Amino acid sequence: MRLERLTYDKIKIFLTYDDLNERGITKEELWQDVPKVHRLFREMIMEADDELGFKVDGPIAVEVFSLPAQGMVVIVTKGSNENDFEDDYSEDYIEMQVTLDESDEVFYEFSSLEDVIGLSKMLINVGIYGGTLYSFQNHFYLKFDEEEFAEYELDSLIALLAEYGNPSTITSYRVIEYGKTLMDSTAIEQLNKYFK
Repeated sequence: MRLERLTYDKIKIFLTYDDLNERGITKEELWQDVPKVHRLFREMIMEADDELGFKVDGPIAVEVFSLPAQGMVVIVTKGSNENDFEDDYSEDYIEMQVTLDESDEVFYEFSSLEDVIGLSKMLINVGIYGGTLYSFQNHFYLKFDEEEFAEYELDSLIALLAEYGNPSTITSYRVIEYGKTLMDSTAIEQLNKYFK
């Protein structure tokens, strides 16, 4: 689990599927209202308090984005204290408004262009030519939409990506908005053409 403060009243938590498995939670259970999921949210909030000083003393809004094979990005925003809770709620009661979303993209981060070039040679051999390559804050990012690897098995694609990079803990939206697009839509094919 990785925590990052975005603003005074907003944090981002990145959970890998390994983090969920360690806590005995499946991807499907995360979308259900079960006690294990409540414990997970409570743990995340307590860890955010310890590591970032993010104290929750009122309502919060929770946005959960599922990224295929990478994990989950959870955005927690503190609400206002205008509506105080009734006295009959216990002190550990947290009011949550939860938004869930699933993404059909695979988004990986690489520390060097050499890693991306090495990966592109592997991907071209298995018939993957697409992808979009970005640069942002001295890192490189590859984004694949589901239709770009539909012929190839997702788990095998993730295994190849994991040899050269890591699942991105920042969203593709942020990289697209603030980063630079280096190669659009056929990045793997272009990388193999220019870096033989």
